[in-house]
Amino acid sequence: MKPIWFSLDISLDQLNENGRNTMGAWVGMEFTEIGPNYLRAMMPVDHRTVQPYGLLHGGASAALAETVGSVASALIIDPEKQICVGLEINANHVRGVREGYVHAIATPLHIGSATHVWDIRITDDHHKLVCVSRLTVAVLAKRKEA
Repeated sequence: MKPIWFSLDISLDQLNENGRNTMGAWVGMEFTEIGPNYLRAMMPVDHRTVQPYGLLHGGASAALAETVGSVASALIIDPEKQICVGLEINANHVRGVREGYVHAIATPLHIGSATHVWDIRITDDHHKLVCVSRLTVAVLAKRKEA
């Protein structure tokens, strides 16, 4: 399978470094794998990511989904000419998680010139489905700095 990425000169270390000082870093998100047509990340289920009942917060799942999908889009575009921003996200939370990590994989449903649509599946450490999300990303022309 031919990779979908704009450049193959990106490493997991670079992706994780680019996320420093962001919400993703604050809650412990970490990119774990770049495949030919997918991107994986993980996030701990801990005091930063649970709701008062001790279950993974749905907003934390949505944040993980948006992060992995948005970064995947950023890896497809020409960063000299374009930027990409989240346009719409939905998330169906199908299983609660109290501990360990959750793992997200983003795969493209549509890669167009103006939008990308991603399917993001989040599972627990036992590979059980936790959340199904769909993210639409807008691809915009980069504005020239004045």
